[in-house]
Amino acid sequence: MQDCLFCRMSAGEIPVEKVAENDQVFAIRDINPRAPIHDLVIPREHVDNARDIQWNHGDMLAAMFALATDVARIEGVYDAGYRLAFNVGDNAGMTIHHLHLHLVGGRVLGPEG
Repeated sequence: MQDCLFCRMSAGEIPVEKVAENDQVFAIRDINPRAPIHDLVIPREHVDNARDIQWNHGDMLAAMFALATDVARIEGVYDAGYRLAFNVGDNAGMTIHHLHLHLVGGRVLGPEG
C-alpha cells in the first residue's frame, strides 16, 4: 500500500534504523515506547491487522516470532522475560494499520487490560 508507513519503511522509501531483519520481516524501535525496551516486528507483506491473517500467512508469522526471539537477545531481555502482543483495531490502540508485533520488556511488566 502506497500510503502505509510500514510499507514505505520496508521499501526503503523512509529510512529507518532496523534492530534486526530477515527476508520476510524487520524490527524497529517504537518511537513512543511504553517500556525501556519496546520494539516492533513488522512483516514486509502488508496485512492490515491480525483479523486478516489467513492460513497462507503461516511462514510470515513464524518469521515474525523467530525474529522477535533474535530481537529479545539483541535488546538484552531474552533471559529476564518480555511480552509479545498484537493490537487489533482502534480500541486496542492500533494506530498504524499494518500488522506488527510489539516486543516489550526491560522492566517488570504488570497485567494488561
